[in-house]
Amino acid sequence: MIKVNIIAVGKLKEKYLKDAVAEYTKRISAYAKVNIIEVGEYRCGDNPSAAEIQQVLQREGEQIIAKIPKGSFVIPMCIEGKQKSSEEFSKEIEDITLTNSEITFVIGGSFGLSDEVKSLGKLKLSFSKMTFPHQLMRVILLEQIYRALSISNNSKYHK
Repeated sequence: MIKVNIIAVGKLKEKYLKDAVAEYTKRISAYAKVNIIEVGEYRCGDNPSAAEIQQVLQREGEQIIAKIPKGSFVIPMCIEGKQKSSEEFSKEIEDITLTNSEITFVIGGSFGLSDEVKSLGKLKLSFSKMTFPHQLMRVILLEQIYRALSISNNSKYHK
């Protein structure tokens, strides 16, 4: 059984998001072990300078890097990442698990991910050119992981 880690900046506050995360985590558990790791979100003023944003990215990045398990296949979620269909994503996970038993997805905070975190990614992934709240992205990612594993296991979930 593969292990899927999701390192995410910030804590979920809304009950509906927590419920969705719990539901998809339960569904995924039939195929993989899921570990969600939250790291602290740094804040700055309403109109931050470029230097302040870089400081936030660096601080969050340091926390993320400290939590990435050694030997794990790292996939940063970032706007410049590749977009894939659900079937392509499923195949990608299948291919990764031929050589790695552990995959770590990384979701950044409000300003995204530091270049250092992105550089650790053997695959950078984007689900859309649109911007999503990072808390909601956790639910979207879990649903797509579940869908990908369902496709790989010939489940009826994916139509």
